[in-house]
Amino acid sequence: MVTVKLLLKIYGNRERAFHSAEVLISNELKELDASAKFSVSDDNWLMVDVSGEDSEFASNFLGSKFGMPVTELSKNEVYSGVIHQIREKEIIVDVGTLVSIPQNNLTILGAGNAKQIATRFGMIKHLPVKIEVTDEAARTGAFTKAQADIWWGWKKSEQDRVIANAVTRSELKAAVKRTGHARDIYGIERLGLMEHMITCRETSDGPGIVAAIGRFVKGELGVIKASS
Repeated sequence: MVTVKLLLKIYGNRERAFHSAEVLISNELKELDASAKFSVSDDNWLMVDVSGEDSEFASNFLGSKFGMPVTELSKNEVYSGVIHQIREKEIIVDVGTLVSIPQNNLTILGAGNAKQIATRFGMIKHLPVKIEVTDEAARTGAFTKAQADIWWGWKKSEQDRVIANAVTRSELKAAVKRTGHARDIYGIERLGLMEHMITCRETSDGPGIVAAIGRFVKGELGVIKASS
């Protein structure tokens, strides 16, 4: 048996998040001779005990696909993480340890303080991101150029986007249908375990969809207004 800690945070409705994790990981392993048992670490990351003939390959595959929390940082190294907190002058990212993205490292995303930049790009807590460490001793970093390019790509497209956390895809889809907005969107894309993105149609208004579905979604909602 091989145990792997994955960069999948169990939060909000923990039972629902845990079930989503079980379904997600089991689906990834269905073609392998491997079975999984699940638990949650003290710091709320998903723990997977993998057994079977393919257990070593499966654990490496899961670690590569979803990332693994780290506690030791190296300068210029790229890490996967999730947004932990958005403050006025910094964005805190959890990669297994907390890394600060200070305001002066956010210029790649344009003008404004950290909170204004986060609002502009629909950033919310638990959103999966990629960062590069700039100072391992100070535990500071910056979003990677590839990460910034993704956000700018969304911003410069012709469609508004809505980012949601603490919700399953089926729950988000139900909220969209319940409010009569099913025809106003192209679809819902998984960004993380309980983090998803709604892509609106060109004629649809992201803030309007947020206002409509907000009462049916218990998590946070961020919006990216298209600037094209």
